Amino acid sequence: MKLNDLRDNPGARKKPITVGRGIGSGKGKTCGRGVKGQKARSGVSIRGFEGGQMPLHRRLPKRGFKTMFPKDYAILNIGRLQEAIDDGRIDAKATITEDMLLENGVVSKSADGVRLLGKGQIKAKITIEVAGASASAIEAVEKAGGKVTVLAAPAQEAA
Repeated sequence: MKLNDLRDNPGARKKPITVGRGIGSGKGKTCGRGVKGQKARSGVSIRGFEGGQMPLHRRLPKRGFKTMFPKDYAILNIGRLQEAIDDGRIDAKATITEDMLLENGVVSKSADGVRLLGKGQIKAKITIEVAGASASAIEAVEKAGGKVTVLAAPAQEAA
């Protein structure tokens, strides 16, 4: 295979319709936009506009809030952690840290660390340090004879 032989699959790209080239083309004069009015002009943005009536998205009540600074955790279930221990990627006797999990490909990169969740089962007695953990995950690890240490979040710098 050569780079100059690469082509799109047949039908992968659809040619745009040529408009404004005479009435015989079928898309002449008004170019398929109908006649006059706001929607026939360029630069129109009327999504959600209901002719002056209060739009639906403003009539419905709002609930709760969305934080402006959400935490970005890498999710790690205890079942996946047990698989990594069984495969020999993680040493159960050593203290398991976020860096160790990242190096061995158990979790992907995240801005705010690793959060341990309780899906699956763990049999190994482990000591793990993570940025966050669910109550069910902590309970499961302690039931297996291990220990979960939840690291303190870094203090926000005063602006």
